[in-house]
Amino acid sequence: MKFNPFLEKPKKLEACIMNWKDLAPKPYDKMEASPYTRVRCILMNGTEYESVWFGHAFHRHCDDNDLRRTIAMVRRSEQQQQKLIASLKPVDENLLETTIGYEQLAVDLTAFLAQNVKDQHVKDALDFALLEDFDHLYRYANLLESDMGAKAEDYVGGYTEITPGRPTIAHHRHPYDEVKRPIDNKKADPFTKCAVSIITAAEQQTMNYYMNLGAFYKNQKGRELYTEIAMVEEQHVSQYGSLIDPTASWFEMCLMHEYIECYLYYSMLNDESDKNIKKIWEMLLEQEIAHLHASVQNLQKYEKKDWQEVIPNGEFPTLIKLQSNIEYVRKILKNTVTRTAEREGYVNIQDVDDGANFFKYQNKVNKTPEKVASHVVIENHQNQFGEDYRFETKPNPVKELQNREEDNITLGRVKS
Repeated sequence: MKFNPFLEKPKKLEACIMNWKDLAPKPYDKMEASPYTRVRCILMNGTEYESVWFGHAFHRHCDDNDLRRTIAMVRRSEQQQQKLIASLKPVDENLLETTIGYEQLAVDLTAFLAQNVKDQHVKDALDFALLEDFDHLYRYANLLESDMGAKAEDYVGGYTEITPGRPTIAHHRHPYDEVKRPIDNKKADPFTKCAVSIITAAEQQTMNYYMNLGAFYKNQKGRELYTEIAMVEEQHVSQYGSLIDPTASWFEMCLMHEYIECYLYYSMLNDESDKNIKKIWEMLLEQEIAHLHASVQNLQKYEKKDWQEVIPNGEFPTLIKLQSNIEYVRKILKNTVTRTAEREGYVNIQDVDDGANFFKYQNKVNKTPEKVASHVVIENHQNQFGEDYRFETKPNPVKELQNREEDNITLGRVKS
């Protein structure tokens, strides 16, 4: 069904402010709720987090206090939305259980975007990072069973496989190789424009979660794993953020932020299975339409532009749908596991020059590969249980990753 938020009648901004009771909704049940209900909450929490910090950055880069008051009003509402969504997580869901949700979101959101985006450069970026988040899920799942005796398959609901991807030790690259070519908003299709911002916010939320909470993990090896993967997430945010068109004005960026939030809430509303949370997505969509129209007014007042000059067709593109992508992930894993990033592109590790920045950086951070946390976590599980933890529909599509008694620390990192 077509939907254009610019044509909707907005409520007043003041009417969006909620009370404390509104900000304390009934949480989902971690064992009864659909795994995708959990990951929708994570996605929208990250979306609101991005919006709040964009609002602060915008506020700090303008000198008109009337404008800053409008920005502050919208930002206050966004802060409330973020607090409401964060409260949907139940108190009995611990740090590592939530982490499994973060990585399932990363895998299935990235896979969905990659299968629907039209820009090949953007698709390459999505497919590349997909295999890394896929491997992070595997590492955390092994830590979950080792430390808690729990199986991650119970949390992902069988929708997402848990098996090695491109080994995490191979993800550590020089910062120069994370900077990609931005899209051109004037030429890019609507889905692509939305996709690069959505994935940047989602990965940023993961990065922030690991940065802030990883140090609270209960043992040293777990803390080290969070540190290692948090650094990879920083790389992903750099990669995806570099795809966003940097030539847009503050007002154009603000309009895109609000439009994308409307688009996401409408997608969540159409995809949600939990009746209580579905009502929340509907309420927040209504609030975001008000934010969007405030942004339209600012664009007209301060830049004398109509919204159509930024978003020519306001109708939403293909809606985001979170679902199983097992076969797609297996295909990408089989065909691109040995790729690494090199400046604006991606190459097979065999084709990387011996003196390249990739190898210089690897030699700095991975001086003793056998002691790197992402490897040690798997080795500890193998010592404890005799083999690693996996949830597979069939053997791993990469021969070098099929041995469950030995963790591969050379694939995609060392020339054969």
